Amino acid sequence: MTNETHVQILQRLKQAHGHLAKILEMMNEKRPCGELVQQIQAVESTIHNAKRRLIQDHLEHCVVDEVADGTMNRETAIREFAALAKYL
Repeated sequence: MTNETHVQILQRLKQAHGHLAKILEMMNEKRPCGELVQQIQAVESTIHNAKRRLIQDHLEHCVVDEVADGTMNRETAIREFAALAKYL
């Protein structure tokens, strides 16, 4: 995890982790379901966006770069993309 994108993704996931801990506290406090659902949606959105960014980063900086420098062939790149596309 040395590139800037991974640092940003890690930061987002840490935020989601903290937010999720707060939701657990809210549940123990018996907060209204509407508030809980709203907060859970926010965590889901953060995680979803982090996942998409990680996939995009991998495709841009690993797959494309490896194809460009000849260390990955076209067929392997297509398989790599297909393996990740199911998570989008």
